[in-house]
Amino acid sequence: MKLSIIIVNYNVKFFLEHCLLSVIKACKNLTAEIIVVDNNSTDGSKEYLTPKFPSVKFIWNTINVGFGKANNSAVFIAQGEYILFLNPDTILPENCFEKCISFFENNKDCGALGVRMIDGSGSFLKESKRSLPKASAGLFQMIGLTNVFPNSSLFSKYYAGHLPEKENNKVEVLSGAFMMLSKNAVEISAGFDEAFFMYGEDIDLSYRIIEAGLQNYYLGEVTIIHFKGESTQKKDDAYINYFYGAMKLFVDKHYKKTKIKRTALCMAITAGKSIAKIKNSFTSNYSKSLYHSSHNTVFVGEEKHYERIKNLLSTSKYLPQYFLDLHADFKMEEVKRFLTEKKINTAIFGGSEHLSNAAIIEKMQAVSEEYTFLFYQNNTESIIGSQSKNERGVFISNK
Repeated sequence: MKLSIIIVNYNVKFFLEHCLLSVIKACKNLTAEIIVVDNNSTDGSKEYLTPKFPSVKFIWNTINVGFGKANNSAVFIAQGEYILFLNPDTILPENCFEKCISFFENNKDCGALGVRMIDGSGSFLKESKRSLPKASAGLFQMIGLTNVFPNSSLFSKYYAGHLPEKENNKVEVLSGAFMMLSKNAVEISAGFDEAFFMYGEDIDLSYRIIEAGLQNYYLGEVTIIHFKGESTQKKDDAYINYFYGAMKLFVDKHYKKTKIKRTALCMAITAGKSIAKIKNSFTSNYSKSLYHSSHNTVFVGEEKHYERIKNLLSTSKYLPQYFLDLHADFKMEEVKRFLTEKKINTAIFGGSEHLSNAAIIEKMQAVSEEYTFLFYQNNTESIIGSQSKNERGVFISNK
């Protein structure tokens, strides 16, 4: 067995459905297994997903044991030479696994790797490549210098801003949304520290992989979609408490012997948490969420799927007014011109033999962020998308 893909699910059955379909396509040319650990979802995930994916191994927890512990339980039964920890709100290109495994085989010092991630609007997610937490990095971020100098090795060190986003490089920290490890690295590191219930466990594991004498790599040549913001609303107090609590746990664990550095980091964490809560209290209730307004919509796909798309959209605020047929030499400029001429703000991609996931990922980045992208795959019961990494994703379904 070459690869084991482990996915932890919690109340995101429609996103997971799309994710699994993309994973299955990406597994076409290698031996692989898919293990889904469900953390006691209450959205009917078991009844919905089990009959659709008979080849997937499901573990159904009766309580929410947390991200790290759920992943570790799957590692125990995984047979792959490589282990991928993957978020359920992701869509992968068809050549993703082949490129990642090839990189491992050509770089023997590689213990773990991550990839370039974009959100549902096509924007690069900076957390795809990061450095270890430092007090100075936290300070620069809080006072806004990270945004002013996004490519600086000093002011944007936490997000490794000096490293080009489309190039491969060694990095200190990978994202748990897509984190592929060699089986050797998993065994040496002993997997995730289960003391981290949510957030911070990827930083901790990345740190321990380097401590073990291996390297973490960022693959800028591979891009996936991560509908960041789906599982957790990024601006509520619960998120703030979980996130900064995880950062404190990491510092307490790894900086015990360096009291000055530990004190500085703890002060930065406390300040960051306070500022985040202040910002949250002043945040307007207004949102440009996909739920809040009607959208003139075009379906970019094949005509035989158009009626199904209209049926799925029938109870939503999307107006399925237009259809744009695809062909083998399809170019994104056609969609851009069509969107402008018809004053359309939402494009639904999918349902075409000419439109692979890799093509969708490549082409959506060529369009301005003022548009909303939604995604449909053949035989799914839903359409999914996300306008912003800071807002919850949207799914449209009659189920």
